[in-house]
Amino acid sequence: EVQLVESGGGSVQAGGSLRLTCTASGFTFPDAQISWYRRAPGKGCELVSNANADGSTYYRNNVKGRFITSRDNAKRQVFLQMNSLKSEDSAVYYCVKNPASMRWVDICAGQGTQVTVSS
Repeated sequence: EVQLVESGGGSVQAGGSLRLTCTASGFTFPDAQISWYRRAPGKGCELVSNANADGSTYYRNNVKGRFITSRDNAKRQVFLQMNSLKSEDSAVYYCVKNPASMRWVDICAGQGTQVTVSS
């Protein structure tokens, strides 16, 4: 069974940092693209970052230079280091594998981890 579990969320003040962790099981981890998505209250699900199998990464424009995603294939984990947090980063964050193969409605689903940034 494929499982991805998010952790590391919390409440911080603007300008602070958090590190999210996604721990995976049930599939060939090194071959998978692992992405972070987020959904803020009243807003849609949006892609935050990709950690690709070849080591490349992608970030949405408004997190570039502040967020860093990395992966540890031996530990089957992907991380999202979030620095210089802003109130608009407040959302529930989800990690998913190979989102292009998923139904959109299934991406920002599940438990996720809550990030709250206060100004």
